Amino acid sequence: MMRIGELARRVGVSTDTVRFYERSGLLPRPARRENDYREYGEADAEHLRLLIDLRRLDLPLEDAARIASWCHSGHCADTSAALPALIATRRAEIASRIAGLQSLDARLADLERHLAAASPPRPRAGPQRERALPMAAAPCCDAADAVLGTAESTCACCTPALA
Repeated sequence: MMRIGELARRVGVSTDTVRFYERSGLLPRPARRENDYREYGEADAEHLRLLIDLRRLDLPLEDAARIASWCHSGHCADTSAALPALIATRRAEIASRIAGLQSLDARLADLERHLAAASPPRPRAGPQRERALPMAAAPCCDAADAVLGTAESTCACCTPALA
């Protein structure tokens, strides 16, 4: 038997984390000693370790708790059937996030190249000059135009000036 601090150290979490899982009903309430200290056993450590490791795989708390509960209550068939589907779902979500990040990186790289290759800032003509943001230096406005322009493919320094 072990107290909460030892359980937390063995699993690699804080005592607050152990209390959170206990309060949430995701870790069974432990027996208490006469001095009211919690008393945990090996089964509690194994259950909490599995729950924490499932969360470290970024599985939603509800799913991680269900899998850990099934596993420790003898429902191995349910666990074996559900876990691969959860993992496949997480991998699909991660692949989507990666694709989004790669797209963002490509856009940032294009903008970086664009700004590095842009000619020195030139004064604007007509009403466009009036709407420029009141910044200390004109390049900031040109840079802002480049950000907006590359997003809309209408960058002022790449589009022929209107006479």
